[in-house]
Amino acid sequence: MEQSSDQKNKRQMKLSLFLTGDGNYHMAGWRLPGSTNDGGENIQRWVEAAQAIERAKLHMLFIADAASPPGTDDLQTLSLTARIDRMDPIPILSAVSMVTKHIGLAATMSTTYLEPYNLARTVASLDHISGGRAAWNIVTGSNKDDALHFNRDGHAPHAERYVRAEEFVDVVRGIWDSYDDDAFPRDKTSGVYMRPDKVHFLNHKGKYFKVRGPSAVPRSPQGHPVLIQAGSSEPGMNISARVADIVFTSQSSLKGAQAFYANVKSRCDRYGRSPEHMLVLPGALLFMGETESEAKEKFEQLNSLIPLRVAMQRLSANLGGVDLSKFDLDAPLPDIPVNNARVSAVESYIAISRREGLTLRQMAMRAAAAKHHWTLVGSVKRVADELESWFLNGAADGFNILPSDTPGGINILVEKLVPELQRRGLFRREYEGRTLRENLGLPRPADLSSRA
Repeated sequence: MEQSSDQKNKRQMKLSLFLTGDGNYHMAGWRLPGSTNDGGENIQRWVEAAQAIERAKLHMLFIADAASPPGTDDLQTLSLTARIDRMDPIPILSAVSMVTKHIGLAATMSTTYLEPYNLARTVASLDHISGGRAAWNIVTGSNKDDALHFNRDGHAPHAERYVRAEEFVDVVRGIWDSYDDDAFPRDKTSGVYMRPDKVHFLNHKGKYFKVRGPSAVPRSPQGHPVLIQAGSSEPGMNISARVADIVFTSQSSLKGAQAFYANVKSRCDRYGRSPEHMLVLPGALLFMGETESEAKEKFEQLNSLIPLRVAMQRLSANLGGVDLSKFDLDAPLPDIPVNNARVSAVESYIAISRREGLTLRQMAMRAAAAKHHWTLVGSVKRVADELESWFLNGAADGFNILPSDTPGGINILVEKLVPELQRRGLFRREYEGRTLRENLGLPRPADLSSRA
């Protein structure tokens, strides 16, 4: 069905699919009959997911990642989860790019445990391989086990990690600007492969990094791959406003989402950016059915499969490693000090528990199901109503969809929810362009020669 001219000019949602580990977001998603449980080693699962969401015209496949398995100091509890094995996202997305044409490809990569030159080269390479569909999700890391793999005893302080991240991102963007768009004529007749006047040395010397440049990879099809930032703390919002094309955020109420949206957008002016060029996508964990009762049954079935020790371990980790064993499970969640690891996450958990009156046990089960993300349980129509409300009332530019299980959660998203959003004129029916930036409606960064 063709869209009317009014629908074509109407603001529409940006939708991304967020997958982690085995592909199921819910901690017990892998146990549901019919769910996949081998995404940690089976590339075909990722291919199937990417091709499904491309058929539905989603914008992006977003792979969450950490360098190491979380919680390895308690292998008994870890053995009950699907968070042990996870392949590197860049090879996954490179493989997926060969069997897709339009879907964006986003990888989480840490500024704390990588070097900016390597990351810049890797992500720019993915942009070339995919024809301009790469995105980098900027994180400073929250998994304490990661530090133990990189010659460290623990994370650097939160504030220091963000100062390093700011410099890291600037170096990466500088490396991406090593060449003008027309730096490589590769002219067989003249014998000129590269034009020296189109090469730019970064010559960066900062607090954390000393990088000369230039890159080993020509300027990428998008100019710069799309930048995503997922921190909601003060430093996180500042770096988002300065450099991020997309902000991934965890919000659990309309009021909180509206406040965050207005706050982070308002900061763009100080960096000379248009708020329209920074898209805010809250995470949304969906439990959908043809009816309310079907959705609730699935939600309850999945939650019944979460071992309590897994739920408690996950909540402890998300609260920065606080020992919860000394607290009464059926009393309210106690006040937890905001620590070095996850400032905004701790604040979010406390806010949810106070607002909803949850006990420690209930908060742990919620954390295992959805962490501190917005959770929607209901019919496809009701879920569409809720997404529409947030989208039209200043809380979101779209959503990062967290499927409780795969492929079931993806199938109902593609076959039921997307058509409902399209019927309402809230989501596109075709891709607008070739690159991820074009499909998101984001400008392409100009090369240095045109900025002079």
